[in-house]
Amino acid sequence: MDIEPSSGSPQRFNLYDELQLLEFQDKFVIKSHHFPNHGFSIDRRDGNINLLDGDTNLESPSNTSTIYGVVGTIRLVVGTYAIVITSRKEVGSFLGFPVYHLMSMRVLACNETLRFATGQEKKDEAYFMTLLKEVESMPGLYYSYETDITLNLQRRSKLVEGWMSKPFWKQADPRFVWNRHLLEELIECKPVMFSLNRGLSFQQAELKVKETLLTVTLISRRCTRRLGTRMWRRGANLDGDTANFIETEQLFENEDFSSSFLLVRGSIPILWQQIVDLSYKPHLRHGEEGQLSAAYAAEMQNQQNVRYVPFDFHSHCRSSNFDNLKILYDDISEDFEKQRYFLIDSKGNVLEEQKGVVRHNCIDSLDRTNVTQCYLAEKSLNLQLQRIGVLTLTEGISMFGEEYGKFRTLWAEQGDEISLEYAGTYALKGDLVRYGKQTLFGMIKDGMSSISRYYLNNFHDGDALDLISGHYTVSRNSDSPLQQNSFESFPEAEMSMATCLPYFSLE
Repeated sequence: MDIEPSSGSPQRFNLYDELQLLEFQDKFVIKSHHFPNHGFSIDRRDGNINLLDGDTNLESPSNTSTIYGVVGTIRLVVGTYAIVITSRKEVGSFLGFPVYHLMSMRVLACNETLRFATGQEKKDEAYFMTLLKEVESMPGLYYSYETDITLNLQRRSKLVEGWMSKPFWKQADPRFVWNRHLLEELIECKPVMFSLNRGLSFQQAELKVKETLLTVTLISRRCTRRLGTRMWRRGANLDGDTANFIETEQLFENEDFSSSFLLVRGSIPILWQQIVDLSYKPHLRHGEEGQLSAAYAAEMQNQQNVRYVPFDFHSHCRSSNFDNLKILYDDISEDFEKQRYFLIDSKGNVLEEQKGVVRHNCIDSLDRTNVTQCYLAEKSLNLQLQRIGVLTLTEGISMFGEEYGKFRTLWAEQGDEISLEYAGTYALKGDLVRYGKQTLFGMIKDGMSSISRYYLNNFHDGDALDLISGHYTVSRNSDSPLQQNSFESFPEAEMSMATCLPYFSLE
């Protein structure tokens, strides 16, 4: 439900940042604190949604509480469920607007008809409810009431004013809105105040470089088109969507400039899978990692306007020799610097545009990818600060010890959040990002994470992600894909790999 714009002001669609949840025996009511008739009710018997009007009885609820948004609704086998935000934490700002980390959620059951379900339906409903409960503790959920965090700075600058005046759910890049499917019924009823934008990771720090104060933001957006956890989602599908595809934007702002640099990562984009068994490192469907990389390299020879650069991370950076990434940078530096970055001044004048994107990929696009992306992001930040006169051509952010430490911590914490969602553990090689070397504590931590990954690979999957993102729907009249083989069967067909992205393969 949109807040009306003030007279004479440009049209804006703000979202209510606090709501009341009223619980009655026959319904849940969600409404604005300040506008009592702005909201809707959900029937606890059948899940039907109705907008509030002056005749709605709101007296004597059994319980009243404050919530901070509605994630959406979902219909399972015989019941409807609403998911609401019960706590949040402000973690920084994006382009001047507050950003919140979603800390906890609650699932409201509207499923009294479950009493009349068959035994099998009750069993199925309980299983799906278990998956839905996983959403309550899902990591890496960020949102804003006042701006769309799915759009990077350069893309936002290209959109016309009319587009930016639309409600968030119409502005947003659908690839990065994880709960778009959950919002469909609410959008139809027009209470648009509840849309939630998705950020997989959001990190922010204040840096002082010489006498210049900078706000550096790191935001990663995970694509919803091929969700799932490590081992259960690998490679690409026939549409070219890859597992763990993430757009990372490094943004810096000061009084005079805003600048953005984009990197992307994703699983090796060919058709492959890894058979999950009790072995520590399950075998690939197309052979070992070297064979998979060779197949990818052969495919890349058929692509136009793409430079493919293989880099054997383990060989070059063994014994924690992080500095050997210079070998990769020396190879790509000319192309990398030509790609530039996006730079805009305080008056809105575009001074630079990013003309290309580096795509990193390996088996998981986690640990080695994060180390390498941090290295390239540092190089780009140096170029940007030199461009606006903060640094000379011979200076770099690494010369400022305390501020450099803050920068590396941003990337290490981002790596942990990405890894937690895809692999269920903290990132390996995090010490290389934080300190440029491996520590004893880091080796112990990596060992524990490896053990956890072994367990999660074999005994846990990402079905909850597929459920809430709408990759399959549940009904009484159709079997769930969860009762079938979880692996996709690839027909004998060539996959189109039309792309204009440079690819770096980290073997």
